[in-house]
Amino acid sequence: MQTIMPDIADTAEALQTGTLNWVGMGNIELPLLFASKGLNDITVTAKADAFVNLQNEQAKGIHMSRLFLALDTLSCEQTLTPQTLKQVLDSFVSSHEGLSNAAKVVLTFELPLRRSSLLSQKQGWKSYPVTVTGTVQDGQFQLEVALDVTYSSTCPCSAALARQLIQQAFSEQFSKQSLSFDQVHQWLGSTEGIVATPHSQRSIANIKVKLASDSQEFDILALINSVEHELKTPVQAAVKREDEQEFARLNGQNLMFCEDAARKLKALFEASHYLDYYIKINHYESLHAHDAVAYAVKGLSHGYQV
Repeated sequence: MQTIMPDIADTAEALQTGTLNWVGMGNIELPLLFASKGLNDITVTAKADAFVNLQNEQAKGIHMSRLFLALDTLSCEQTLTPQTLKQVLDSFVSSHEGLSNAAKVVLTFELPLRRSSLLSQKQGWKSYPVTVTGTVQDGQFQLEVALDVTYSSTCPCSAALARQLIQQAFSEQFSKQSLSFDQVHQWLGSTEGIVATPHSQRSIANIKVKLASDSQEFDILALINSVEHELKTPVQAAVKREDEQEFARLNGQNLMFCEDAARKLKALFEASHYLDYYIKINHYESLHAHDAVAYAVKGLSHGYQV
């Protein structure tokens, strides 16, 4: 005879009544086969947060195992797409009938991409931190992609001060001489000719975009490429000397305060198809012990806030 085991979530009284915004599990280890436009399906190791709301004030709790098993089906039997993510969320709600009318999943993983160098066309791996968030509320599906892009930023103020020092060094050495082109050319290529260089630093753009609810596919590659193209100085993987020289040229031709980087990306996303966007720019200063930070959002009344 089968023993009936107690289900406390259904039968026990709540110690304190009331509704809850989200209840579930965090940091679930979850291998996933991720599909995105322009990329081969790739296995990623994700961390998942899974939730439903608790509308029933009297209920002791939710059925967490049902959330876990739905995610396990996604991991073992499906590919992560907008459609399969919505199916998971719908199953969260349907398996909590009478308890919940909303569900949320947050999937965080590193997306490895093969990236070509600037000139030599050597290739190497770069990993991009990606977070996919899906929510269902009263049957309405919302989808968000967050992404970190690392780049180099060279300070315009520091560049101007460095140029001034180079001018001063030139005047001190040659103010009383008549110079030929060859002499000037040789001096500019010497260590005496470049007496100062501007400071630059590794910087990160934290991006979040909201996709249309009827999106048929993710397009992470296009998002990454558009951000890196706009900033001009993404960090590199494989690098030969010609690539390093080109990187130095790009830094010199794209001097950026954090405000400049934020405005570049704001203009990019204003002209995009995304429903909403959030930008946080972090310049991890090499001059200061603190960071330079800028934010920008689309400004929708019920959209992203800063």
